[in-house]
Amino acid sequence: MARRSFIRGTGSYLPAKVLTNDDMSQMVDTTNEWIIERTGITRRHVAADDEVTSDIAVGAAKQALEAAGMKASDVDLIVLATTTPDRTFPATATAVQAKLGIEQGAAFDVQAVCSGFLFALATADSMLKQGLFNTALVIGAETFTRILDWSDRGTCVLFGDGGGAVVLQAEEWDGAEDAGVITHHIRTDGTKSDLLYVDGGVSSTGTIGHVRMEGNKVFRHAVANISSAIQAVLDETGLSSEEIDWFVPHQANKRILDAVAKRMNIDDEKVVITVDQHANTSAASIPLALDHAVRSGRAKPGDLILSEAMGGGFSWGASLFRL
Repeated sequence: MARRSFIRGTGSYLPAKVLTNDDMSQMVDTTNEWIIERTGITRRHVAADDEVTSDIAVGAAKQALEAAGMKASDVDLIVLATTTPDRTFPATATAVQAKLGIEQGAAFDVQAVCSGFLFALATADSMLKQGLFNTALVIGAETFTRILDWSDRGTCVLFGDGGGAVVLQAEEWDGAEDAGVITHHIRTDGTKSDLLYVDGGVSSTGTIGHVRMEGNKVFRHAVANISSAIQAVLDETGLSSEEIDWFVPHQANKRILDAVAKRMNIDDEKVVITVDQHANTSAASIPLALDHAVRSGRAKPGDLILSEAMGGGFSWGASLFRL
């Protein structure tokens, strides 16, 4: 018998305000056609002025708890992936803990930009398997539009706000090895940080800063790094891409999703795509897409799910789990 983590429920939250590509064309030198051709995005959600990242995280967490048939009081760990915290400190996860009325356990943030949810999932999975905690909320939530330069059409059209969450629970397990959360492969390369970063920070400029990106170079690294992480997961498990039921990738850019799926021989019909409706929501994009797949009836209990992401840092990774 060994402890294993299982996903018990998924949830998501999107702010009410929507910016379409036509709206964007009134703000910056771009067009609906230009955005769709290069990214596949048609719209994105934007947090209200009085809405902070913890509010978005709580909305997603409540849905996930409801789907799992659990109460907030059942949770003893919160791992929140975000690049856009409510405040410099304390961790935004503690605000989520307070807003949900959870008085036990621990809550902390993970920062790996667009790869954040996979890093958070790997962290929570490890802690649950060690027996440190029993039930975790793993959340990705962002108010990413607040670090955009709205005059830079190369970045401002790409991102949106939102949140997604899963309830992860450990149990003693002596069944199939490919049940629950199976494996992760996460990596970083700090030498490439100048290709995708924010030009501000507490100890450097004392400002929040804005997203800066060299898009073409990021694209090339993304396809190569993501593919290598997926291959590492497949090699470790002895599985082939044909055995995957659903591919739930980070929703950065449809061209990246298409290129990775083609390179890894993943059938287009197995790829879950929400980037057209949500844009890139950074750490929130994978759990948002996963929740969409579950609630639409596509992904069902027992299905084998492969997820991947790449973000600033560079950070990247892949995770494999069975619903």
